[in-house]
Amino acid sequence: MRRLPSYVVNGITVALGIALVQSAFALLAGTHAGLLATSGAVYASLADLPNTVGRSWRRVFGAALLGSATALVMALLAPHPVARGAALVPIVFLAMMTLAWGPRAGPISFAAVLAIVFTMASPVGAQPPLELFAWNVAGAAAYFLWSIAAAALLQRRYRTLALSAALEATARLFRLRAEVLEQARVDGAHHDLLRAWVAGEAVLAERLQAARDLLFAARDTAWVRRHTAVLLHTIDLRDVLLASRLDVDLLGDDEAGRRVRAHVAAGLRRVAAGLEAARDGVLDPKAVPAGGEACFAPAELPAEAIGPAGEARARLMPVIDSRLRTLADDVAAIHALLRGADEALPLSRDELQQFVAPDGWPLRIVAAQLSLRSPVCRHALRSGVALGCAYFIGLALPWASHPHWLVLSVAVVLRGNLEQTLSRRNARVLGTALGCLVVLGLAFVAQHALLSAIFIVSAGVAHAFVAVRYLLTAMAGTVMALLQAHLVDPGSGFAVAERLADTVLGALLAWAFSYVLPSWERRAVPTNVARALAALREYAACALASEEGAAVAQRLARRRAYDALGALAAAVQRGAFEPQRVRPPVRELTMLLDHGQRLMAHLSVIRLTLARHGSDLALPQAEAALRTADAALQACLTPGAPIPPEAAALDAPLPLPALPPARDRLPWLLRRLQVSVADARAVRAAAGAAMAALRRR
Repeated sequence: MRRLPSYVVNGITVALGIALVQSAFALLAGTHAGLLATSGAVYASLADLPNTVGRSWRRVFGAALLGSATALVMALLAPHPVARGAALVPIVFLAMMTLAWGPRAGPISFAAVLAIVFTMASPVGAQPPLELFAWNVAGAAAYFLWSIAAAALLQRRYRTLALSAALEATARLFRLRAEVLEQARVDGAHHDLLRAWVAGEAVLAERLQAARDLLFAARDTAWVRRHTAVLLHTIDLRDVLLASRLDVDLLGDDEAGRRVRAHVAAGLRRVAAGLEAARDGVLDPKAVPAGGEACFAPAELPAEAIGPAGEARARLMPVIDSRLRTLADDVAAIHALLRGADEALPLSRDELQQFVAPDGWPLRIVAAQLSLRSPVCRHALRSGVALGCAYFIGLALPWASHPHWLVLSVAVVLRGNLEQTLSRRNARVLGTALGCLVVLGLAFVAQHALLSAIFIVSAGVAHAFVAVRYLLTAMAGTVMALLQAHLVDPGSGFAVAERLADTVLGALLAWAFSYVLPSWERRAVPTNVARALAALREYAACALASEEGAAVAQRLARRRAYDALGALAAAVQRGAFEPQRVRPPVRELTMLLDHGQRLMAHLSVIRLTLARHGSDLALPQAEAALRTADAALQACLTPGAPIPPEAAALDAPLPLPALPPARDRLPWLLRRLQVSVADARAVRAAAGAAMAALRRR
């Protein structure tokens, strides 16, 4: 149990909550009332995810309210099939417009869809609409109370699991970087590794934010402070890891260059092993190694393995080894914290709150998206029309008594972009087929209690794996939906063949409707590029600022820059699945991302150098170079802005300094500033090329 990931723990608590609601209401008011109350509990449970108590109750309440209200409307219109279908369209539109608040509103929006499906599954006239509504509300309210209690009870566990997941994702990224370094000239493998790297960065960003939301918002205790310090070290490790790609092109492609790459890769794997040990220590304090930090330090590379002393790689080795030692020191600090050491946090609790994701629900955000230029509005219109068409097609089919399954199939497959729709389509069809096979076996089970138990387990599995492994969610959701319809109306049977046919047809409908009012990624390219340039400008200004008290601004700017580049990378990935004629300029955007990440690495190295060795660089020449580079970076990252004349001093390439940084840091800082400006100019050129490519299409 100790090593179960948070989504599994959450799935178990959701299943227990639904089971308690079903059992309690069945005992108090009968089996049928228990099933109706269970529907309300399921609506509410969609938004019950690992989170703080304050965030969790607002989201669960919103899902319960929207689901119960939708069920009432659908029940009132049950005797009028055409009116019910007409009402379905605006209900779905309004539900999908909640996505203007971002992915956090996804479970709330789907509560309305599930309410439509569950209400349609109930036979017309089986119970008065107000009675159905009352039992739904009662079940949702009961689950709401359960979710608050479970969230409060599991807060410490959720924080532990979030931190361990962040450490695991960081270790995975270190191992990926090691593979990229070793296979830098193997074209096919290198391409696959880069795609895995982009995906790994997206996972790490998501897990770091989840850990921030849980730890930074927690009440100040010694345990929270230690784990917050661990998280801050983990976040800083990402910066130094990004810097590991710098200067690699100077190592050469000969045998000695490959040996140096292998040396760096081995050092990164040592750090990854240390992070994995820290992950185990977070989950089980007894698993933290007693001492042994030296095993994370880089191994010595013999001088003869590097090459002649005058070569570039010989001059770079002190820098490379310094980066590896910095990484090892951070891992050692993490291990010490997990063994109970104290460490002063660089930020106060109030300052840490600024890094917690916002959780407000202002209506003005939704109102601002009421335009056909908005991807959210286009998806909401597309979804409303698609589900309305699915409903009326379902009425016309030979198995018209079950149109809700066709509606559900379209709803779960149709996503906001083509890439996700295609992925969901395949997983949905396969998952439904497997789920139908399970239900075929269950058709021989006549025990109501056993079927109810399987329904509860299916609900928990579907909830737990929706964002992790959708095939399992599709399979469990199929079992849950078929059993729910059977338990509410046993006389209807399981209708497995009809469900499978509905799923295939629904997947095809969703695929077709993904081309209706599409929001191709190329539409958002100008906005995403402008956001990335602005974020890089802000981070450049903060990273080059040497004054004290800039830590909060630097960290906020760094996170915004990571987020902006991550959003652009995700758009490029999604755009690769779109038709060729509307595909964004992938090559140009990839170049922008590459140089943007290199610039982030340069800026992070400069920021860390100034923070750790600022006293050694308190020289007029260093201060003047920082001002000149800042002006040049701001100009380069502002489209159309002229490059200032003082930036000409950075035009001539600087050679690698003869002395290592420990003996003379200034030449290394000057060179780092120069290559930063060069990458900023490359970012500007790539952004201009991307815009030009868009105009040509």
